[in-house]
Amino acid sequence: MKNDDANTNRFFESLEKVIRENGVTIDRPKGSAHPRFLDLIYPIDYGYVNETRSQDGQGIDIFSGDGESLGIVGIICSFDGMKKDSEVKILYNCTEENIQTAIKMMNNGPMCGILVRRKKQKSRNLRNSGNSV
Repeated sequence: MKNDDANTNRFFESLEKVIRENGVTIDRPKGSAHPRFLDLIYPIDYGYVNETRSQDGQGIDIFSGDGESLGIVGIICSFDGMKKDSEVKILYNCTEENIQTAIKMMNNGPMCGILVRRKKQKSRNLRNSGNSV
C-alpha cells in the first residue's frame, strides 16, 4: 500500500507541475454551451492544460472549480460510448459541490465516468507561478 500511495502522490504532483509550468486555457466558461451539443451547458469552467496531449489528440481536459488554492482534488476517468474513447479529466480547485456537478455531467447520455479522489495533503502551496486558471 505504501508503494501505491507514493505512486499516487507522484501522479498528482506531476500533473500539478505541468499546470504550474504550462498554465490552463478555459475555452468553455461556466454557463457556455458545448460547441456541437448545444443542449449541453457547462456548469463549471472547462478547458485544457496548455502544451499537453490527451488520447483524443487535444490538451488534457480540466474542470476548474470555485475553490481557492485547493489544487488538484482528483480526476474523472471517462468513457464516451458514442466515440468509443476514454479520457482523464482533471478536477482543479473543485469544491465538493463542483466535484458532484462534474460527475453528474460526465454520467449523462453515452458518457460515463468514475471519480478518483486525491488524498488530502497536510499542506500544499499551489500558487501557479503567474499562470492563471
